[in-house]
Amino acid sequence: MDIETQGQSSVDSQIRLSGEKRFDRIDRPSLEFTEEVARDTAPLYEKVKHHIPEIEWPVHAPYVHAINKLKKQRNASILAHNYQTPEIYHCVADIAGDSLQLAMEATQVETDVIVQCGVHFMAETSKLLNPSKTVLIPDMRAGCSLAESITGEDVRLLREANPGVPIVTYVNTSAEVKAESDICCTSSNAVQVVESFGADTVLLIPDEYLAQNVANQTDVKILTWKGHCEVHERFTADELLAYKEADPAIQIIAHPECPTTVTAVADFTGSTKGMIDYALGQKPGAKVLLVTECSMASNIQEQAPGVEFIKPCNLCPHMKRITLPKILDSLLYMKEEVLVDPIMAERARYAVERMVNLKN
Repeated sequence: MDIETQGQSSVDSQIRLSGEKRFDRIDRPSLEFTEEVARDTAPLYEKVKHHIPEIEWPVHAPYVHAINKLKKQRNASILAHNYQTPEIYHCVADIAGDSLQLAMEATQVETDVIVQCGVHFMAETSKLLNPSKTVLIPDMRAGCSLAESITGEDVRLLREANPGVPIVTYVNTSAEVKAESDICCTSSNAVQVVESFGADTVLLIPDEYLAQNVANQTDVKILTWKGHCEVHERFTADELLAYKEADPAIQIIAHPECPTTVTAVADFTGSTKGMIDYALGQKPGAKVLLVTECSMASNIQEQAPGVEFIKPCNLCPHMKRITLPKILDSLLYMKEEVLVDPIMAERARYAVERMVNLKN
């Protein structure tokens, strides 16, 4: 989104975003690794010292220092997904979690601005649930192979082809797709949502593997769509069995976006939060293999110092578009703003809120 200014006379003093929202311009801070920066960021480095070599910290620290100051100046909160790198997750984030956790937590923050350190559909969901707030994403190109596997038009065609069949849409989708759906779900509540209709058949889209894993847990007939997460679809049962053969004591914890051949050999399958809770429940000395995006193990290591995390390193290239320099620029120049058409937003919000309000 282009930055506009309010009149020629204020070109150097204000930034205008959607509607009448205006923000003062702020001079770009120094990014030198000074004694002040070293002192102020030392406690934060303690959280990431096992993942970031000491020789690299002088590169990250000035950005961390500047971002944490800018947050206060902009009255902003930074939300970071579990797949963000440790210097973002531990050093600048105010709230961390999976996509729905972040959106729900965002409804509780009191700041005017939300900077979403995740992919685009997450920022859209935050905007749906927080329509009065300014939502920014540091890189508008941070997409998602799963979300991009389906469009609103696809959902309309599915409804025409399957009249009367409820459409459950995974929260990892665009606002356009949510708007065409009956209800959303997460990986942790998908079974509950599917069964809530009391129907014999349900469409669960777009993640084919999540749908197949849910089908194994319910008597409801599940119709699927061939959408996949490019991180989770790359795992194979053979590679996991090779880890087990090398060390039978390893606990394999998989995400339900993985193929069913993978979840079949896992010791536990669950949502991002479920995986974390399971991993943190292991006894000291345990070895855990998280079958998900590589950064998550680094981010939860500090909470489980006695657990050894084995890392089959599948990275999400979209999540890794979010960096400290881009977060700094996002706060400095108030970019990139995430907007959703109001009519579409109302319909998409209904699908999300219907899920949120579903009684346990």
